[in-house]
Amino acid sequence: MGIIYDKIAKGKLAILLDPDKEFQVDVDAIVAHGHKVGASLILVGGSLVTKPVDSFIGMLKSKTSLPVVLFPGSAMQFAPNADGILFLSLISGRNPDFLIGQHVAVAPTVKQSGVEVIPTGYILIDGGSPTSVQYMSQTMPIPNTKPEIAVATAIAGELLGLKAIYLEAGSGAMVPVPAVLIQAVRKAITIPIIVGGGIRTREQYQSALDAGANLVVVGNGLEANPQLFG
Repeated sequence: MGIIYDKIAKGKLAILLDPDKEFQVDVDAIVAHGHKVGASLILVGGSLVTKPVDSFIGMLKSKTSLPVVLFPGSAMQFAPNADGILFLSLISGRNPDFLIGQHVAVAPTVKQSGVEVIPTGYILIDGGSPTSVQYMSQTMPIPNTKPEIAVATAIAGELLGLKAIYLEAGSGAMVPVPAVLIQAVRKAITIPIIVGGGIRTREQYQSALDAGANLVVVGNGLEANPQLFG
């Protein structure tokens, strides 16, 4: 694997930015703060994105040297000027479109682009309220009180050859992925774990790291407070 994979495995913080919110949040402040606190990379995407992703990435690259990595909600969100892409397969759901369908549609374009591809098992965990990803993917999240299901799903992803596991509570989740669930998955697999959704405080961020996450993704928390980390 390449540079992006190394940053996922060894990083701590990833900033998530939604192109549709470019003029609703202080992107400059969020990016500047990310540099200051040592963010590893910037993720770009969302469950539903209506604005051009490539122009948003171009804007970000004019402001930062951090790698810009796609976090796509669909094949339509691919942009060849990204540094990498989390090639997400929603392995916790049973919707074939998000398990493999969207991937087939964009795979030739992704391969020709030369961007670094990180095959990632996407596991949706109940965050206490319905989320955009749950609605758009039409899949049920794994109950956050059932770590054994998340563990079995993560093991299956690793055995299938995926290179990272993303535990997702969803944007706007009332509660983040529980530490006990992260710990259980960490003990069961050897590939990097990314955790996101519902992280609004430094304590929640640190809890996810302490539980075994390699990379913690913060989006709404930084939108509300660009100086979240001090």
